[in-house]
Amino acid sequence: MKIRCLLVDDEPPAQAVLQSHIASLPMLQVVGQCHNAISALEELQRQPVDLMFLDIKMPQLLGTHFLRTLRHPPKVIFTTAYPEYALEAFDLDVVDYLLKPISFERLLRAIQKIHQPELSIAAAPSPQLHHASSDRFLYFRVDRKMVKVMVSDILYIESLKDYVRIVTATKQIVPKQTISSLEEMLPEESFARIHRSYIVALDKIDSFSPSHVEVMGKELPIGRNYRQEIENTIRVRGI
Repeated sequence: MKIRCLLVDDEPPAQAVLQSHIASLPMLQVVGQCHNAISALEELQRQPVDLMFLDIKMPQLLGTHFLRTLRHPPKVIFTTAYPEYALEAFDLDVVDYLLKPISFERLLRAIQKIHQPELSIAAAPSPQLHHASSDRFLYFRVDRKMVKVMVSDILYIESLKDYVRIVTATKQIVPKQTISSLEEMLPEESFARIHRSYIVALDKIDSFSPSHVEVMGKELPIGRNYRQEIENTIRVRGI
């Protein structure tokens, strides 16, 4: 069944971008378009909606305030030009927070989360998000708060069944997250899956053998199914 989508944004160009992206995703169907929260409320009362793309800064009522008024809201993806509402948005348990201009790739990653409800991570909306990976950061939900981790600080990630251990030089955090879903969020040019239980930052590898890589004195196993690919990647990059 298709996901029934409602677009709520007071800017026609922004709605047009979303419509264009959604048209390329056969699992989505736009069932309504609104330019403010009041119209959106009427639309939600008129027909069933599975997913609402919701702008934040709109006339009359902010999108975050509107969402708080709904007793039984659909799933929500915030679409906004303003990064400063991110923490409030995640407190509302939204699917994702997309910073305009929204690329098709970023929208697709957000939609994939709907099929992975355990996912508790979202790329933090930042003007630097589309620049070098060293400028990127991620938020993880840990102990009822969102913890910021710079992508460039990550040494490796270890799977703990329904959780992952994210290790940097200065800290470790253990959010509820699957390693496969986290792998999709990381820049593939900077990270590699070396084992079904490990992802490693390529520039943090100090040495390697056919069976292990070493990162800051920690030996991490290379899985048999990953061995050839990781060796080729390491040798090509001259690590």
